[in-house]
Amino acid sequence: MIVTANQTKNTVKEPRITLVGAGPGDAELITVKGIKALQTADVVLYDALVNEELLDFAPAHATKVYVGKRSGDHSYSQEAVNKLMIDYAINYGHVVRLKGGDPFVFGRGYEELDHAASYSIPAQVIPGISSSIGVPGLQQIPVTHRGLSESFWVVTGTTASGNISPDLFEAAKSKATVVVLMGLHKLAEIAEIFKQQGKHRLPVAVIQSGSTAQEKVVIGVVNTIVELAEENKVQSPAMLVFGDVVSLHPKFQPIREFYDIVAQE
Repeated sequence: MIVTANQTKNTVKEPRITLVGAGPGDAELITVKGIKALQTADVVLYDALVNEELLDFAPAHATKVYVGKRSGDHSYSQEAVNKLMIDYAINYGHVVRLKGGDPFVFGRGYEELDHAASYSIPAQVIPGISSSIGVPGLQQIPVTHRGLSESFWVVTGTTASGNISPDLFEAAKSKATVVVLMGLHKLAEIAEIFKQQGKHRLPVAVIQSGSTAQEKVVIGVVNTIVELAEENKVQSPAMLVFGDVVSLHPKFQPIREFYDIVAQE
């Protein structure tokens, strides 16, 4: 879908590109600097996970181009997006590349930055709130907490080849919080990796569409999380959070009490 309006000026502007992180979904979670960039945009290229309310910050004359890019929906290849970004910059001026979360956390932001550099087009990056930290935080799940977790991993659920990332096997061995993005369709396999490390009762959260009206949160343990996600009909986009920090979520208290009773019997 392309939304455009007649250009009010025929003057050719200096090409420049700004990569802007839109945050996890709630339009109010974009940075002030990100809004200022949108207000000076001649073109906005935006992804599927971007809240379209943010397009209202762009000038009325700006061209808005949807370029897809989400799990299972690649309306435009990365190569096509790169080409559009350059073509619009040369012909229109300031291109804002609006990306969900943070451009440099599984957002292929550096590839776009590097492509702009190959054409000697000035580019800057405005970071966004990464869903990997922001979404658990909104649920009052800290990715680190004294006595529970001293570090955290952010891992993609699958690699470009469609396989589970080898990093997940290493992450599952650690005591760190493990945040898995784009891994819902591999949840059963990922849970099995943690089981192989003897972590059957490790707390887990599955969070669908975090920070939006479609948000859904399922809390369980490794042993039960697959069934709970299916029962609650969790859909993508969703993230997985493995770690003792999930036990701080209010919904985990009944689970803790259940296992305390079982332990006493």
